[in-house]
Amino acid sequence: MSRSEPKSVTADAVATSTLTVQTVGAGFIDLTREAAKFLADVFARDGSLTLFVRHTSASLTIQENADPSVLVDLTTVLDRMAPQAFPWTHDAEGPDDMPAHVRTMLTATSLHVPVLSGRMALGTWQAIYLIEHRARPHAREVVLQFVGKAG
Repeated sequence: MSRSEPKSVTADAVATSTLTVQTVGAGFIDLTREAAKFLADVFARDGSLTLFVRHTSASLTIQENADPSVLVDLTTVLDRMAPQAFPWTHDAEGPDDMPAHVRTMLTATSLHVPVLSGRMALGTWQAIYLIEHRARPHAREVVLQFVGKAG
């Protein structure tokens, strides 16, 4: 086991932006490029990027970006864990409403990604995804916030 030497920086920037994403219905939308563009726009160097989705029927995840079948399998698992064909009590907005809430609870509404030398410290095969859990299109808001050294 080995570890790099600790590196300390003084945070001199807090930058925030809201990304509006138009979904086409249930599925994964890659936000990695938009997050990287935000970091470039705020001249991020070292610090932390937080992403937060402002909805209860959509979520965020970091997953593999090389093989699209991973996203298909993840969708299958979420469908099995929170099926539409279940006698949900809450169904005011349709049969996909409560399953969407459960899927959001099982995944995440916020992510934290370290930023090193202006770049997200994602692994080779990792990407940031918004997961739309509803069948119909929605406009989703994702708050991006960088805290750290900029310039």
